[in-house]
Amino acid sequence: MDSGEGAPFELGTDGPSAILVGADDSTTSVRAGWYALGLARRQRARLIAVFVGPIATVGAAGPGGAALAVAKDEAFHAAARDMRERAEAAGAEFGIPVTFIARRGEPFAEICRVADEVRADAIVVGASAKAGHRFVGSLAVRLVRAGKWPVTVVP
Repeated sequence: MDSGEGAPFELGTDGPSAILVGADDSTTSVRAGWYALGLARRQRARLIAVFVGPIATVGAAGPGGAALAVAKDEAFHAAARDMRERAEAAGAEFGIPVTFIARRGEPFAEICRVADEVRADAIVVGASAKAGHRFVGSLAVRLVRAGKWPVTVVP
């Protein structure tokens, strides 16, 4: 313990200052978003919501392949726009600055990339409801194994 020299302890400054939350519109993701908002409010932290959609690919070079890719692209942008609006509205309600980032790619890789870019101190994600993740590993398990950030998994 210090004898009074150096920087004094300030209430509320010992936790994360940048919290990243994964957003995908699933029930557990929505719960994770609300949890992260409350955590950010209590810690006076900024919140970064990240939505990762699949990479738009043109399937087999056949009739309708390009139209399918355009439809998937439009669906991605519509989902991102809707989640951005809801995240910003919730942030305004809580008095928390929310940055919304939409990316395309593999969720684990993109969340790690964004967490590094924004210098996230903590990550909050919803638990996966997919049965196969018990064998392959869910996003949450992969983030924990990465060992770079504290990870909170919301059921």
